[in-house]
Amino acid sequence: MGRLFVVNLEGKVYGCKHCKTHLALCEDIVSKSFHCRHGKAYLFSKVVNVTTGEKEDRLMMTGLHTVADIFCVGCGSIVGWKYEMAHEKSQKYKEGKSVLERFKVSGPDGSNYWISHGRHVGGSDADDV
Repeated sequence: MGRLFVVNLEGKVYGCKHCKTHLALCEDIVSKSFHCRHGKAYLFSKVVNVTTGEKEDRLMMTGLHTVADIFCVGCGSIVGWKYEMAHEKSQKYKEGKSVLERFKVSGPDGSNYWISHGRHVGGSDADDV
């Protein structure tokens, strides 16, 4: 196994909530209107310090996508997923972009996003149909 090189970002940074490894910049957010099993999720044009899992087809609310889970290089925690391929023409803009789940990352101000256990979050792009 080789030496681990971690990219340190400057600016408003989203990081792994477990080990604080930098993952993305606020300025690289494409959309804040994504949802996952744990609540909110953000689509980013660029993420760093992640490894990519195996590609798999997932049927999501917006159609069939080929995605791969992404993991923090610092601690190995799953932090979201990457869109490898969108099968619907209207969803092609997602290809090559990554989603970070807010529940799994800390915000630029150091805040964590907490889910409410009292209510169900529905209509998720990450949840299987």
